[in-house]
Amino acid sequence: MGSATRLPSAVSAMLVAFLFASVVDGFYLPGVAPQDFMKGDPLQVKVNKLSSIKTQLPYDYYFLNYCKPDKIMNNAENLGEVLRGDRIENSVYLFKMRTDESCKLACKTKLVAESAKNFKEKIDDDYRVNMILDNLPVAVIRKRRDGSKTYEHGFLVGFRASYSGSKEEKYFINNHLQFKVIVNHEYKQPWDEKNPQLITCGTDSKNIIQGSTVPQEVEADKEVIFTYDVIFETSEIKWASRWDTYLLMSDDQIHWFSIINSLMIVLFLSGMVAMIMMRTLYKDIANYNQLETQDEAQEETGWKLVHGDVFRPPVNSGLLCVYVGTGVQFFGMTLVTMIFALLGFLSPSNRGGLMTAMVLLWVFMGLFAGYSSSRLYKMFKGTEWKKNTLKTAVMFPAILFSIFFVLNALIWGEKSSGAIPFGTMFALVVLWFGISVPLVFVGSYLGYKKPAIEDPVKTNKIPRQIPEQAWYMQPVFSILIGGILPFGAVFIELFFILTSIWLNQFYYIFGFLFIVFVILLITCAEITIVLCYFQLCSEDYHWWWRAYLTAGSSALYLFLYAVFYFFTKLDITKVVSGILYFGYMLIISYAFFVLTGTIGFYACFWFVRKIYSSVKID
Repeated sequence: MGSATRLPSAVSAMLVAFLFASVVDGFYLPGVAPQDFMKGDPLQVKVNKLSSIKTQLPYDYYFLNYCKPDKIMNNAENLGEVLRGDRIENSVYLFKMRTDESCKLACKTKLVAESAKNFKEKIDDDYRVNMILDNLPVAVIRKRRDGSKTYEHGFLVGFRASYSGSKEEKYFINNHLQFKVIVNHEYKQPWDEKNPQLITCGTDSKNIIQGSTVPQEVEADKEVIFTYDVIFETSEIKWASRWDTYLLMSDDQIHWFSIINSLMIVLFLSGMVAMIMMRTLYKDIANYNQLETQDEAQEETGWKLVHGDVFRPPVNSGLLCVYVGTGVQFFGMTLVTMIFALLGFLSPSNRGGLMTAMVLLWVFMGLFAGYSSSRLYKMFKGTEWKKNTLKTAVMFPAILFSIFFVLNALIWGEKSSGAIPFGTMFALVVLWFGISVPLVFVGSYLGYKKPAIEDPVKTNKIPRQIPEQAWYMQPVFSILIGGILPFGAVFIELFFILTSIWLNQFYYIFGFLFIVFVILLITCAEITIVLCYFQLCSEDYHWWWRAYLTAGSSALYLFLYAVFYFFTKLDITKVVSGILYFGYMLIISYAFFVLTGTIGFYACFWFVRKIYSSVKID
């Protein structure tokens, strides 16, 4: 870093925003219809949070001493935007449609010691400035070695470099921006984060900063001049395709082939497992039904011998009901969210929509949680259905809320805009106790009113002794083995999901995600049924919890993968940021455990009832 020639290399950035200059007929989703602009109409650039993949702690744009308008106005954010830490406000960057401007002064500000310190800290942590124009985010153009272009979200606050002949690193601000606005069914705005300097632009040098100019250094009690250029160009890109630039950022071929390869492997394994198991099972049922005498039946070994114990209620049956009910609630939320995403309602243009939909759907799916929990509870001959319902409504959200509250306190301690305001926290509590809990009770009441589920066979009064099990049929080993295949169905897709969350990328391939979700359901169901069959064949009838934990153990592998991802893909150094990462991944893994466990349980429940209702029991 010893040469000043590094400093003036111009960095071009692009904010793609597509503006209509004419009326276009067509169908648009609510809130995402194109806006018409005429020549001379004002265009307002809005500012969003400062973000960093090194700290994962967002900050308000005006946390740094940037140019402020006369009156800062906050845009009305939805619940999802607040939870994501978005803080959208107006800015001083205002220009007119199709009116080029060069070296326009935004403001001149003097950096006090505290402001200079904040700028330096944010430059050290690689913070990026996020801005929005016509609902499109800032993206910086980067050229790859092969000549292709890629786009990075936002532009860096600044950078560190050293002057020629000096080894001491200095801090510099990106204080000149070049907006390249592309109009004609589209507005394209490149962000040129040109190297910061006191004299950053001129009428003859608006694209490249000459190597002889001096960059703008960050130092206390020095003035910083913020300037910008605006250039309008035409483009043929359709308004409906304006997000493609942002969504085609990764290596597409690797992405698609990896997912397809994963799906084919899982489908093949699932088909083989299902075929082998069903052929063996039909053979068992045929053999059992051909036995004519009691002596022959007693000589037979296998799953038929435990028919008098297989429906015996498990230990902690109430807790199992709670977890199954919660899993149904989570499954309903996930399924409906994906359907909305497939229909385009939760596209990246609908900022915060995905998070908002998930929270609201979770609340309303409480009805199904209460119903399924109470149905199972009544089958186990439980009597305290109200107590069971309250546990179903409170247990899982309380655990999540406790972890979330601690993490939020840490974020608040860092003075980050990612901290959830008290009003939003109160709104979440109202949604929980005001809507979700009553719906769980309504569902539970409806479920408990129905007749209890009848067992296909009678349960003996005296429990049968379970013979000693082989080492590979021990609960811990069997459960851990069962989680490998479901995790294998999702781990490649999981990489892209984690990248979108922690590396500030868009996730948009909901079609493939839905296919992976379906494969996950099939895999969880089949692996649980197979292992349950082997368990019953070895005359071990404690299958209730085993079925739940077998599929649910895939969450353990998910968390281990998250640990691997943290140390191999992320550059997080702050302790608070590390705690945030593992805290949120713990929440995600716990939710995944509840989802997959419930799928496995219901698959096994159906399977056991099916096979014992298919054989003759004397």
